[in-house]
Amino acid sequence: MSRFGFSCLLFGAIALTSCRNQAPSSRSPNTLQPNKTVTITLSGWQSNPNETRLLHQVLQNFEAKNPDIHVKHEVINSEYMDVIKTRLIGDVAPDVFYLDALEAPLLMQYNVLEPLEPYIIPAFELADFEPSLLNAFKHNGKLYGLPKDFSTLALIYNKKAFAAAGIAQPPKTWDQFMAASKALTIDQNHDGKIDQYGFGLAPELARQVFVLKAFGGQLIAPNGYATFAEMNSLKGLQLVIDQYRRDRTSAQPTDVGATSGSEMLGQGKVAMTIEGTWAIPYFKETFPNLDFATAEIPTINGKPGTMAFTVAYVMNRKAKHKAAAWKLIAYLTGSEGMSAWAKQGLALPTRRSVLAGSGYRQNPLYAPFVQSASYSTIWQAGQNLPTIRMNFNNQFISALLAEQPLPQAMKKAQETANREIYLAR
Repeated sequence: MSRFGFSCLLFGAIALTSCRNQAPSSRSPNTLQPNKTVTITLSGWQSNPNETRLLHQVLQNFEAKNPDIHVKHEVINSEYMDVIKTRLIGDVAPDVFYLDALEAPLLMQYNVLEPLEPYIIPAFELADFEPSLLNAFKHNGKLYGLPKDFSTLALIYNKKAFAAAGIAQPPKTWDQFMAASKALTIDQNHDGKIDQYGFGLAPELARQVFVLKAFGGQLIAPNGYATFAEMNSLKGLQLVIDQYRRDRTSAQPTDVGATSGSEMLGQGKVAMTIEGTWAIPYFKETFPNLDFATAEIPTINGKPGTMAFTVAYVMNRKAKHKAAAWKLIAYLTGSEGMSAWAKQGLALPTRRSVLAGSGYRQNPLYAPFVQSASYSTIWQAGQNLPTIRMNFNNQFISALLAEQPLPQAMKKAQETANREIYLAR
């Protein structure tokens, strides 16, 4: 469903039902009716079966502590946000659901989420959350979601490949990274075809924002329109194009029959890739013989940079059992629930106290992800980001394949995105 279509339908639905849904409550938002068991629905997606098994354990612990609340967990893996938006319009959305920071601005603007401040008491220790992650779910001074976890991006590399190429340390600057990529690009059987590329590239906007910002470029202007085709943005993006087209030391997943940078590295098709914490348990489960390590992403133009991805638990504004829904959110994002969830290693806890006690900062594999959080760019840029992302991705890949020069591709992507944004307003 397009942002424009959702906005129009949702605006009409809100206008028709606002009076009914904003009637004052006779009870405190933290109060449940005595001697009555209620059922609430929690919806989200599944990264892998282990994630769902662990969540079920956490939910069982919650129900044991709250016998008057039953949680129905629903996994939506196909077209997740389209399903959620459709259900919001039809008044059948779940009570609590996952919301990616990317999609949060649109839902927060259209008043379909319940503000959470009225439910939060001092003992919840809201200040324990990393402020930048919390701010991703604020709109007009109101808090609409509590981030459940996050991940930055880091460089992941094959230690054996590094040793074979005589590279003692992971690259710290982009020049060192380019040199390492050349040394790691190998035609092992001398048949004229590259068997191992230096770097596995993910040519999508979510992985390139920190690159275009390295020379002072910006993704969007203050007015919400795209501005990534400006010269300062192109300087960073051209580095990616040059490595792929000129040096031929990087590869996309489709070039080598893989689906992701992680799979390319695991299969030995590349020696380095940039991924999130979710790659660590993936490698351990899928490629147990891979000897890998992690490092912070090399600096570009002398500046450190990476991305941060976060997802929150949010409450449906029309949830029938808001007190129960809040109890669930509070447990899942409280110290006990978050500590249990953090054990899976797919992402990092958003509470500073839980992160400090998790051991991730001392773990060599996770430490670079933790250390880079302070300078990361959160994957969020207003309600127009989905439109901007689609147009950027289409044209950037075209430039990567030498179908058109990068400046022309980005100009076309920016103009198309801005025209769509204008028409949607």
